[in-house]
Parts: sequence; C-alpha cells; structure tokens
Amino acid sequence: MNQQFYDKFKQTLDDIRKLLKRPLTLSEKILYNHLFGHLTGDLVRGQDYAELRPDRVAMQDATAQMALLQFMMAGRDRVAVPSSVHCDHLIQAKVGADTDLQEALNQNNEVYQFLESVSRKYGIDFWKPGAGIIHQVVLENYAFPGALVIGTDSHTVNGGGLGMLAIGVGGADAVDVMVGMPWELLWPKVMGVKLTGKLSGWAAPKDVILKLAGMVSAKGGTGYIVEYFGAGAESISATGKGTICNMGAEIGATTSVFPYDQRMEAYLKATDRNQIAKITANMQDYLTADPEVLDDPDKYFDKVIEIDLDQLEPHLNGPFTPDRAWPVSEIKTAVETEDFPDQVSAGLIGSCTNSSYEDIERVVSVVKQALDMGLKANTEFYITPGSEQIRATMEKYGHTEILRKFGGIVLANACGPCIGMWNRVGAENLERNTIVTSYNRNFARRNDGNPNTLAFVGSPELVTALAIAGKLSFNPITDKIENSDGDKVMLKPPVGDELPLEGFDRGANGLIRPPADGSDSTVPIGAYSKRLQVLTPFSAWDRHNLNDLQILVKVQGKCTTDHISMAGPWLHFRGHLDNISDNMFLGAVNAETGDAGKTHNNLTGKYDSISSVARHYKANDVGWIVIGEENYGEGSSREHAAMEPRHLGGRAIIVKSFARIHETNLKKQGVLALTFSNPADYDRICSNDKVSITGLTKFSPGNQLILKVNHTDGSIENIKLNHTYNERQIEWFRAGSALNFIANNT
Repeated sequence: MNQQFYDKFKQTLDDIRKLLKRPLTLSEKILYNHLFGHLTGDLVRGQDYAELRPDRVAMQDATAQMALLQFMMAGRDRVAVPSSVHCDHLIQAKVGADTDLQEALNQNNEVYQFLESVSRKYGIDFWKPGAGIIHQVVLENYAFPGALVIGTDSHTVNGGGLGMLAIGVGGADAVDVMVGMPWELLWPKVMGVKLTGKLSGWAAPKDVILKLAGMVSAKGGTGYIVEYFGAGAESISATGKGTICNMGAEIGATTSVFPYDQRMEAYLKATDRNQIAKITANMQDYLTADPEVLDDPDKYFDKVIEIDLDQLEPHLNGPFTPDRAWPVSEIKTAVETEDFPDQVSAGLIGSCTNSSYEDIERVVSVVKQALDMGLKANTEFYITPGSEQIRATMEKYGHTEILRKFGGIVLANACGPCIGMWNRVGAENLERNTIVTSYNRNFARRNDGNPNTLAFVGSPELVTALAIAGKLSFNPITDKIENSDGDKVMLKPPVGDELPLEGFDRGANGLIRPPADGSDSTVPIGAYSKRLQVLTPFSAWDRHNLNDLQILVKVQGKCTTDHISMAGPWLHFRGHLDNISDNMFLGAVNAETGDAGKTHNNLTGKYDSISSVARHYKANDVGWIVIGEENYGEGSSREHAAMEPRHLGGRAIIVKSFARIHETNLKKQGVLALTFSNPADYDRICSNDKVSITGLTKFSPGNQLILKVNHTDGSIENIKLNHTYNERQIEWFRAGSALNFIANNT
C-alpha cells in the first residue's frame, strides 16, 4: 500500500505541475493529491471549497461516541477508509496510573464496550484504555509523510510533525469520510513560517509555537495552513515538530506541517516503519515546497513570518488564553504588574503535546541535577506519558524511578488534567492559584474546574525548573535556587537524546484489530442508559423564514467550546445527547448580567440556567438564537457544542466571527452560522428583543440574510448578516443536517 500511495502521489503531482504551471507549497502538494475528483484549474485560497479524500480517520473516545452514533445512522456495513478509536479522554487523574486506570474501567465499562463493539462491527482499529493518547499513538503508528488524515479532536494537527496534513474535525465530518463521501474544506491560505538558526540552552520546540501564538493571536491562523520551512526546521526533531504543529490549533490554524527531512526518517525507522522510510528517502522533492517557493516565500505564501531560533527565549503563555506570551526574562515583572500568584501550586508535564522520549530525557536531565544538588519538586508534580510505548520506554531507561525520587506522580497514559479530567484535591475551594503545564490549552476552568486557577503553558523542561523553584517568577537562565544546605545553586540547560539509543519498548499491546467480517457483531445500547442514547434525525427546514425567535443569551467576550459544552465530568455524557445538553453554555458569560451560565427566560420573567431556559423555549415551540463576539467556538473540535444547541431548539448562532471547526460543526448539524456584516451591530441587540431571520427562501451563496429586530420599545430595525455557505451546505440546512442529506441521497 505504501509503494502504491507514493507512486500515485508522484504521478498526480507531475500532472498537477503540468496543469497549473507554477511552483507549489508543500500544503498544496498534499491537498491537490487528495482531491476527490479531477482538478480542472487552480483553486482560490480562502474562496473555493474543495472535496477531498482523506487517507484515514482517527477518533478519541469522548468524540467517537457521537461520531459513531451518527455513522450507525448512515446504513453502511463497514468504514470506507482505515479508521481508529483511542480510549484516552475518560480516564480521570487522581492517585496514579494503575489505580486511576482501574477506576476508569469500572466507571466507563459501558462506553468502552460500546466503542469496542462498534469498532468490531464496522472494521475499526480499537485502542484500549491505557494504550495512549490519540495523537501520540497516531504519530507512532499511523502517520506517514504526504498523507491527509482527519481526526475528531482539534489537536489531530500533531501529525504535521511527520510531514502530513492532519486536520481536526467534528464527528459529522468523520462520518462523511467513513461512509465514502467526499470531505469538504475551504481551500486554505498558507502562512509560511521561516525558521532560522538553531535552538539551544533552555529554548525548546514548544517555544516556537508559544512565540508564534503571541505574534499572531488565538485567531490569527484561522483559514490558514501554517507551513514551516528553513534551516531551523531541519534542526528540530520529528517529535519536536509534532509539538509545534500540535499547538497550531491554539492560533486557529486549519493545520500545520513541516517538510520531510532526515529527522522524520529517523523517527520512522525508530518506530518500525522502515518501509515508509525507505520509500520516502527518495521523495524529498515531492514532500517539501518547490525551490522557487523557498527562494521567494513572499510571492507564494499569503503571509510570511520569520523566527530566529538562535534568539528565541523560553516562553510562558497565559493565563486563560494560549496566545498571551511572556518571554521568561519578562515573567518576573509580569508577576508584579499583573498580580499573578507567584507560588506555583502544581507542575504538570506530558500530554499529547509534550510527552516524547526527547521531552522526558530533557526533563530527567534537569531532575538529575536537582537531586544531585539536594533539591526536589517544591510543589505537586505530575507526569503524563503520551502512550504505552513512552511509558514502557521510561521504565526501561530508568526515567520513571528518577522522576518518582524527585517527587513526581506518574499518571495514566491518557489526557487527564490537560482536558479537565483531574480530580484535584482542594479545587472546590476556588482559591486563586498558579499552575504551570506543558499542555496546549489554559482556558479558565480547563484543567481543574476552578475559575481562579491561573494556568501557564511552557516547555516540559521549563515547567520542571519552575516546579523545583516553586516560583512562577523564576528564570532558570539567570536565577539561583537555595538547596537544603542553604547553598545557592544554578540549573544547567537541559540535554537529551531525541530517540532512544537502544530502541523503544513497545510495552503492553493495547490494539484490538477488527475481524475481516464483523456483520454478526451486536452493538449494546441500553434502553435506560444514562451514558448512551440512540440518535434520532433532526427535523428538516420547513421552507419558511425563521420568525419570532427569542434571544437565548447574548454572550460577552471569549466563548470557546469549553464555555459552550464543558468537558471534565461532563465527558461521561458524551454519548447521550439529551443528558449532556444540561451543560450547554455553563461557562458562557451573559453580556447583560456578567453571570456565567444563566439567562433571562423571556416567557416566565425568571432567571435560570441557560440550558433550562432553552428547554422551556423548546417545550413551548419557541425557537431561539445566540449572539456572540469574535472567534466564537475557539478551542476543541467537540461537535457537542453544535449538537446541544440544535437539540434544544437553537436555530442560529450570530456572531462577529467564528473559529473554523465550530462554524463547520454548526453547519453540519443544521444550525445557521451567521456573522454580522457590521460587527458593531452586536451592540444594537438586547436579550429581550424578539428577532426574525428573513431571506431564507432565497438562501444562496454570497447573498446576505436579514435579522429583523423587534425592540421592546416597539422600534424595528433590520441588520445585515453574512454567511459562508455554499450550495451543498445550504442543502444540509434544508435537510435538517448533513447526516440527513447523506441519508436522503444514498
């Protein structure tokens, strides 16, 4: 299969060159190679939609439940492309790996049985709880240069570290691909990031993306693929590249990618993919941007940014947003001017972003120094291995023993605190405190549910140094620490091999491959289950304008998918749409009251939880909309943030701008995703206004819709609304959802 893929890749690219007659970026080479149909002309970035044929689908257990429930409605006997399910999100961190894993097996057995049985029936690889985090497992086993992979998690983009386009999507997108339909993508712009120099000292690959996030903002990458190039890119390991790509999700990028090089070849060989390494060794011209692009990047990229790795400082980003970047030399001043709690209450390393062998090696080099100088962790310190392979390799080389001597607690091979699955003692007291992590996101409540926890994101080695010092203001480049003997000592910069010299230890086998024919397999869903619920199709559009709608809530400020559909304990209901809908907008801040999760019921005159008001409107056959601000739906790919509003009677979300994945998820579920033509019109709407959306009978690409606002003072005004729907997406709306459209047309 590998040889066939690359033979076709080369032939297709040669044909594209003849047709387009211009140099190509690496992103374009991969995208054009995966068109569902034949290319007839150049596609316009940021304007044209393309139908693509991904090579693979990956799903984590929290999102896989809803994705597979939707797939079961499509009437297919088997997935059309290789697919996998990874049980990594439902394991709560509390005591340590073994105890926490067993507790997860006890609590989630019903869900695990469901996922395993669906996988067996429809031909899907199933990775058992404890096998590892989806993105690490994909990088170790499935990723290959030049591929196009989609995954039901926003950090699927981690795979760009092996020279492929890996894109986070909602479950309905995954269903399209698994049933053999084309997958649609707005043809992305390309942001070129030129890396010069070489990392040294305390600077790590993580600092590249932390720096970039500070430069472009949390929405600065929306609509772009970030393509790295330059001599600096070649100096970074494959897993370091994966770290950088992983956090591209934090700037809203469609995905990120590095060109193929010897560091990727070495990683492929180290992870038993010698055949791919042998083939791709002779394909570097096909798996990197054309020379003309690299010689004149401003001509071929839509935006070009340069980062000098020689000058790059270690960074800490936060709190509450991953794009608030602080060079380590400035953090001491920031602690004083911003009144950040200086004492670090916990340090956490690992996760899908930073749990490579190289990461652990560099952390252990810092820990060894500390132990030799009479120092240990001066705060709680947790380690999350990204996979069973990493965990077993840590054991093999003695890393685990050293980290435990240091005071570290090794958690299960799972997401854990990174996604809020952290049973943190004392979090319920809501004390203002500081934590430092090597994770990717740091939204309020994200890690421990406490809105007063200030989370700062940094490299694993910097997090370790801060855990030793116990101070956020500590700069390991310049500052000394007092040890138990009263001596002032200084940490040396971390060092470590990027790959184990004697090879990885694969550890316990966590993969269950499906039988060749799973048609006799049954899928258990209990009639009274609180965790799983068979889906019923959403109703189709009634061919009329949407009249007399209530405004459920006008949201103020950042409204991520965490605000719309919280994770943490709510992960338990990811397979039960009605139950999980009780968390809808729990974190959203009401612009008119400043309260989170509550709104005014315009029918009863009372304040209640937003989900309760939505249910009341639905029970009285009253449709509703939500008003929001910039980059609405930033964050995780979770389609529950679109399905819950649809389930509870939502008709439209109207905002200043959307994050890419969430906008698509809303479209897929039949919720109108609309933006103000004039963003200032956000201020003209009050939550007790009644509104209508007109123009739907002539709904078409490029044509504006009108929001007719009936103010409580009796005045009426019309506000213009924009949309990005194409003809097919309009058909999704008319059918009631994309899944309905598929069922109606197959």
